[in-house]
Amino acid sequence: QVQLVESGGGLVQAGGSLRLSCAASGRTFSSYVMGWFRQTAGKEREFVAFIRRSGSTDYADSVKGRFTISRDNAKNTVYLQMNSLKPEDTAVYYCAARQTYSSAYTLFSEYDYWGQGTQVTVSS
Repeated sequence: QVQLVESGGGLVQAGGSLRLSCAASGRTFSSYVMGWFRQTAGKEREFVAFIRRSGSTDYADSVKGRFTISRDNAKNTVYLQMNSLKPEDTAVYYCAARQTYSSAYTLFSEYDYWGQGTQVTVSS
């Protein structure tokens, strides 16, 4: 069992930056693939980024070049650095964890554990 707690959300002007953190419980954090998703009211949860055990990453096209996912296994924490924020980035951001292999880490249904979410609001 893994518990995930996100932090770092808030209100920022367009063009600004935020860094989200997701702290995980447990001793096997390094064995998990970690993902970030976001969701707005009435829409399906949307893939943002994931990071494999090896540290390799993948991003949604909408955030490539602006967002960076990273992990610190010593701190059991995954981060999402968000730069050049746009109003359309406004959403609740969730981190997620999966321990076993998947060929589809961009799908929210592939993840076993979820945090409670943190709100990010970007004003124009």
